[in-house]
Amino acid sequence: MAKGTRKTKTRSTTPDRRDDGPVPGVFPIDTGTCELVRDQYSDTGWILQINGVPSSHIDLADPKTLDFEYMRWIAHLVDSERDPKERLRVLHLGGGACSMARYICATYSDARQVVVEIDSALAELVRDWFDLPRAPLLRIRVGEARAVTETLTDSTRDIIIRDVFAGSTTPVPLTTAQFTTHVRRVLAPGGIYLVNCGDTPDLQGSRAEAATIGAQFEHLAIIADPAMLKGRRYGNMIIAGSDVPIAQSPALARELLGGGVPAHVWGDAEVRKFAASASVRED
Repeated sequence: MAKGTRKTKTRSTTPDRRDDGPVPGVFPIDTGTCELVRDQYSDTGWILQINGVPSSHIDLADPKTLDFEYMRWIAHLVDSERDPKERLRVLHLGGGACSMARYICATYSDARQVVVEIDSALAELVRDWFDLPRAPLLRIRVGEARAVTETLTDSTRDIIIRDVFAGSTTPVPLTTAQFTTHVRRVLAPGGIYLVNCGDTPDLQGSRAEAATIGAQFEHLAIIADPAMLKGRRYGNMIIAGSDVPIAQSPALARELLGGGVPAHVWGDAEVRKFAASASVRED
């Protein structure tokens, strides 16, 4: 199961090179290899694969272009809850090509973001390739996501986005009640925790994640396409938690129906019903 799946496009691996930007090819990183591939549908688009799994898509000309559906869903949810003039404090657990961080920098000009990336070689390559905003707008911190989160000060983030995969799955230590307790501690009042959950048609993983997040947060939401919600395929869903009501805007529901893969949003009651048969995950 891919971390990120492009629903409507294929990609080209034609070798190509230019002097003023990224270079296609396979590159060694600390956790294996990454491959940088041109997007055959865009002169300024690039696809990053990590150990053979699609990880990120970057449009050098437009940071607001999010090619992976699940990233657009995250963006729609954040945008429905936050004012563009707000000085957001955002923590990204999992870096890849920093696609989501680029989007937030472009949308929330005063945002301050930290991206936690376990692979130092990948972080360096991404900085070189994609000319990311510099500190204090965007800092890349090399480290393991849980270890870093546990060191952070209480109530210092408005948004925490977990998008960490080892192959096709999220490491279990990032899905437990003990970890989610730290996430809740680090979030400021009114903050939002969003996770990219990859799952199979049995939906056991996403039910357990929803139950675990629901044990820490008073309000939940899920965004996914109807086939995923009905257990008809494998793919990604976004699970969100907050101490305030979220995902209630009719405009959000309309936005999610657009794009290559129309998605539905579930509110707190539907998510808790979905998770009722699952147990909270413990370390």
